[in-house]
Amino acid sequence: MKAKRAIWLVGAAWSWTAAAQDLQDRPADPPPPLADPAPAEANMVDFSAEQLEYLNETETVIASGDVRMFRDGNRLRADRIVWNRATGEVRAEGNVAVTNPEGDVAYGDSVQLTDTLRDGVVDNLLVVLEGGGRLAAARGTRQGNLYTLENAAYTGCPVEEQTDCRPKEPSWKITAVRVTYDTGRKRVFYQGARMHLFGLPLIPLPLLSHPTGGEGGSGVLVPDVRFSRVNGFEVALPYYFKLSPNRDLTITPHIYSNVLPALGAQYRALTGKGAYQIGGMVTYSRRQPADLSPGTTSERDIRGYFDASGRFQLDPYWNVSGSIRLTTDRTFLRRYDITRDDRLRSTVRLERIDPNTYFSLTGWATQTLRINDLQGQQPIALPELDFRHRLTDPFVGGRVELQVNTLAIGRSDGQDTQRAFASARWDLRRLTPWGQEVTLTAYARGDVYHSDENALSPTLIYRGNPGWETRAIAAAAIDIRWPLVGPIGEGTQRITPRIQFVATPPIRNMSIPNEDARAIELEDSNLFALNRFPGYDRFEDGARVTYGVDYALTLPGIAIDANIGQSYRLSDRPELFPNGVGLRVNLSDFVGRTTVRFRDFVSLTHRYRLDKDSLAVRRNEIDATVGSRSTYVLIGYLRLNRDIDTAIEDLRDREELRVGGRVQIGRYWSAFGSAIVDLSDRREDPLLTADGFQPIRHRLGIAYTDDCLDLGVTWRRDYQNTGDARRGNTFLLRLSFKNLGR
Repeated sequence: MKAKRAIWLVGAAWSWTAAAQDLQDRPADPPPPLADPAPAEANMVDFSAEQLEYLNETETVIASGDVRMFRDGNRLRADRIVWNRATGEVRAEGNVAVTNPEGDVAYGDSVQLTDTLRDGVVDNLLVVLEGGGRLAAARGTRQGNLYTLENAAYTGCPVEEQTDCRPKEPSWKITAVRVTYDTGRKRVFYQGARMHLFGLPLIPLPLLSHPTGGEGGSGVLVPDVRFSRVNGFEVALPYYFKLSPNRDLTITPHIYSNVLPALGAQYRALTGKGAYQIGGMVTYSRRQPADLSPGTTSERDIRGYFDASGRFQLDPYWNVSGSIRLTTDRTFLRRYDITRDDRLRSTVRLERIDPNTYFSLTGWATQTLRINDLQGQQPIALPELDFRHRLTDPFVGGRVELQVNTLAIGRSDGQDTQRAFASARWDLRRLTPWGQEVTLTAYARGDVYHSDENALSPTLIYRGNPGWETRAIAAAAIDIRWPLVGPIGEGTQRITPRIQFVATPPIRNMSIPNEDARAIELEDSNLFALNRFPGYDRFEDGARVTYGVDYALTLPGIAIDANIGQSYRLSDRPELFPNGVGLRVNLSDFVGRTTVRFRDFVSLTHRYRLDKDSLAVRRNEIDATVGSRSTYVLIGYLRLNRDIDTAIEDLRDREELRVGGRVQIGRYWSAFGSAIVDLSDRREDPLLTADGFQPIRHRLGIAYTDDCLDLGVTWRRDYQNTGDARRGNTFLLRLSFKNLGR
């Protein structure tokens, strides 16, 4: 678990500090450690120099020329050292560098130390911390584990350009009248501090402390500031508690100008088997029903959100994972800008995975946040069991997969369904002397279902028959591919014709409840699937032939992958496939996908489905990225024009446009934005009231990011009202100091 660093603000008084000290690197290099660091005697000082003079009368050693001293892990290097052995005083001059056992390096023009090389006084001090960051001061003293610096400055930023190592002014630094660095506690304390951004003194910090190194420590984190139409100005000031090296707690008060405060918390722990986190937020505020029907009134109540997740690896094969997400009402998460999710799923799973076996035992439940969904219709699975085992066919070769699956779904105000099945699948892949790839598949399965309260299912074709039902499934398939590869220009191209034959006896599909195979639609990903339904509750029967072609072109900097195909079924199944999914009659629609990549600059994926008779576009989906890592545009477009029955909620038509991008406007500055627009109208869905151009939300912002500072301002606008989550603007200020307050 990554530790957080924190800043600590105490008190109300502050004072202006002196000018910032020199934080740049010094010409001296710290002395390297000895090859054998253990001296023969405990009080022995290892010593080396180019020239050495000893004054017997005063017991003084004068050394010059790359002088080095070593004692008890402390190391000193200087141009000249005067060591009075009688008093124990060591005075070093010229390019002085002192390293302590923790790895911190102190530089100075002149240093006065004891012969332990620990305590002393340094002029023009620079301390480079082993864990990152540096301290500079006009004068500093060290006594034991404490450095005390006067008129000092600290930064966690690099002070050199990465490209040419030229000195540069750090993006941020802290100046203070007095700074104390405790090497034992690995923490820096300030008095009369002020934060400087880009060389300008801006933020006074009365009393400040922060940890050094990567372990972090307790304290106040960087505040989060935003403004929204509903809540007004918001200031979130998180306080981080480091409970132990593997546990922490963050408490975040949220103060608003328009509503009562809220309190958030997050607890994290890392154990020997895994990690988990528990978080949430609670407040007392006024809420309105999400539907805003006439006559509804708002009321004050306790509102909040709970979120917990974790994963534990019990041994090399077994693991357990889970997550819990709950909220008090349907608009809280959007009202307080936590998430735009419209469903919250909680799940617990026990798994065992080895090279040939998979086992899982899963339970899950869903809380709906959609306006028109009934919570009583949401399924609860207790449990779902899935076991699979692969083995090699000992007779004719190939691979056999055995599977056992059970599922129990209950609803508080809806249909309940239980199922169990066992199946076996055999696959054999061979290459012919002419280069064709032939795959033979055989599949057999037996199902047992039980359901009740079927009349409460709002969609008729999903209900099935109440009570006990059984079903037998058998299927056989042969899939033939013939890759044809050849050169073209400076690259290669591959044309792969493909044909598949599948035969399945008639199956009692409609008497079985449909819980997991509802969102059926013919597309390139399932065109050659043995079962083109997405789940287990429906299985496509009858005999069919599917044909298509894959194409791949590879040139220097250019790659194109495409496919297109169609299927023909010997008998149509109008009761099995809804009208509009491309499979209702014997001859299916055409489906395909095209992917184009040009270097690292263009990436385009286009998926489509064309009507078999009119070639009208029934599905048109485009995802494109154009640009470099620093400047790019993202475009996503989806149109589903299936003319589907409006009673089938899972297959509603829609049209949507998503755009986003980022523009690098300087070395560290960039502008970014994104938007989602609903283009659906009554031609796609007669139940809609949209006009064909309805913005959902957008955001625009500007950001500064370098190696030690993140600064940004974002404007986001939401165009939809849902209960007390009202449409309007939100402004967010983001400020993050790397190596400080995280």
